[in-house]
Amino acid sequence: MKLKLLILVLALQSAWLLGTAAVQEHALATGKVILLETARVDPRDLLRGDYLILNYKISDVPTNLFSPPVTKDLPYDTKIYVALAPTTNRFYVVVKASTNEFVPAADEVLLKGRSAWLRWNAATNSIHVEYGLERYYVAEGTGNPAGKLTAQVVVPASGHGRVKEVFVDGKPYAEAMKE
Repeated sequence: MKLKLLILVLALQSAWLLGTAAVQEHALATGKVILLETARVDPRDLLRGDYLILNYKISDVPTNLFSPPVTKDLPYDTKIYVALAPTTNRFYVVVKASTNEFVPAADEVLLKGRSAWLRWNAATNSIHVEYGLERYYVAEGTGNPAGKLTAQVVVPASGHGRVKEVFVDGKPYAEAMKE
């Protein structure tokens, strides 16, 4: 009886682990791939190693793009939905935002985020949004690249994007760091 219970527990744990991996891989395989511009911030964490903090241009969403209108502050951690559309330079930009989920136009991608601590920027009249795409872990000793960073992000139907690749001056990060 105890052996059967142990086998059942191990089987359930294995199924959970494989299921989690399968969900992540499915999202990467079926999601829409978009290109985002970033702004540079590079920390180092002694426990986790080198990583990049990616601050996207889409992170500061102008309040005039919100429907219904946002006139000032949103509470911390408010769900925010943004519609992204490609520009002529292939980078995606915010074209619409809302605190309520909506269906984007055919050429747009819906990305889900949350209002952050730096939520109201009076100078730019915008709300700061975090999408869960802000950290990208890299190999030891490669956390401070020189050059323009861009991120290739996969956005599945769920709206929860994942960083697929980071580029330095158009080259994949790992390749650029070898040079």
